[in-house]
Amino acid sequence: MRLFLLYAVVEMAVIVALVSTIGLGWTLLISLATFVVGLALAGSQLKRQLQRLRSGLTATTAQGAVTDSALVALGTVLVVVPGLASSLVGALLLLPPTRAAARPVATALAARRLGRRAPIVVVGAPMRPRRADYIDGEVVEVVDVAPNTVEPTAVERRVD
Repeated sequence: MRLFLLYAVVEMAVIVALVSTIGLGWTLLISLATFVVGLALAGSQLKRQLQRLRSGLTATTAQGAVTDSALVALGTVLVVVPGLASSLVGALLLLPPTRAAARPVATALAARRLGRRAPIVVVGAPMRPRRADYIDGEVVEVVDVAPNTVEPTAVERRVD
């Protein structure tokens, strides 16, 4: 809730400052231009990241690729969210030089957050609950019984 309140206050302050400085029409034009440029940049960077991930990763490039993909995703979301300040920050995150500068900060934040909570890793198929009753035995011989008879025609025998 605090983050949303901070977002709303910052966006309103930017809009009010721009409207009082350059006017409402230019502010709307700049806001629309930032949105369109951000979307075009997001599309090109998303394609580039997908191509990079599909081309194969090594252990050394995996960390940078994952961090870059997360920053591209965050930049895309910030570009789409209405507001001039968020669109500007999102467009900056979509530029490769800015992402290179933000990568160590994002890695440090993620490491600090994971350090607080150890992730639970489950490998393999989910386990089914065990049955409570289990009888260990073996069937030696099975003889079928006629379906409509009262008395069985054959009895199951066990050979020891």
